[in-house]
Amino acid sequence: MTTEPAAALAESDAIELLSRGQIDIEGRLVDASNTTLRAEITLDGLTRRCVYKPVRGERPLWDFPDGTLAGREVSAFLVSQVTGWDVVPPTILRDGPLGPGALQLWIDEPDDAESLIGFVPAYDVPQGWIAVANARDDDGDAFALAHADDVRLARLAVFDAIINNADRKGGHVLYPATGTIHGVDHGVSFHIENKLRTVLWGWTGKPLIGEAAEILAKLAAELDGSLGESLEEHLTVTEVQHIRLRIRRLQRSSRFPKPPQDWPAIPWPPV
Repeated sequence: MTTEPAAALAESDAIELLSRGQIDIEGRLVDASNTTLRAEITLDGLTRRCVYKPVRGERPLWDFPDGTLAGREVSAFLVSQVTGWDVVPPTILRDGPLGPGALQLWIDEPDDAESLIGFVPAYDVPQGWIAVANARDDDGDAFALAHADDVRLARLAVFDAIINNADRKGGHVLYPATGTIHGVDHGVSFHIENKLRTVLWGWTGKPLIGEAAEILAKLAAELDGSLGESLEEHLTVTEVQHIRLRIRRLQRSSRFPKPPQDWPAIPWPPV
């Protein structure tokens, strides 16, 4: 097996590997609520790890149609591709050892990778971080849920608002050695109702990052073309229409969204 970091693969090569490679399951990620398997995938002598989420392993949810989570994972990658922000690792839908499912390139993190999201002492929020919520531990000590004021996280916050991500936990953000930040686990996204639930509320109501205007315009244009057609292979027509509506709202306000009033704003557990 090659020791070259997975992140070194060009996106096109990663998609080719995921699409045509031989899948050999290594084991299950036990912390995941749905069946999530780590596997090796090999093509023409190149081997990488990947995450395989078979449709048959999806737990029924009261607010998302059965058997649609894998397609939502793929849809998140398709939107990420158009943004050019590389916030979602290469992800496809294909047949695997347990039937059709989402296949995503595994992202290695260095042992010393430092998270930019977490609980910190309320009296000692790191410089350059933004407190989002207050909490206390079992001993009554005050802590703050906070995240770095980092443009890479801000891009992810804009992306989550676009796809209506209902589960942006701190643990769903990865920090590979390349310096890029990746978001994973987007199966509960693209609902037509506002279900945005995230730990990245630090910019609530503030102006969007400058590059967002161009990205939103690009997405709006692509939704009327190839992106819209690709998304409709995995989402309903109404769900794709609501992506357009969310983009228009962001364009009109030019500000980060505010937490919903009728839906828990922060996922549990947050990190």
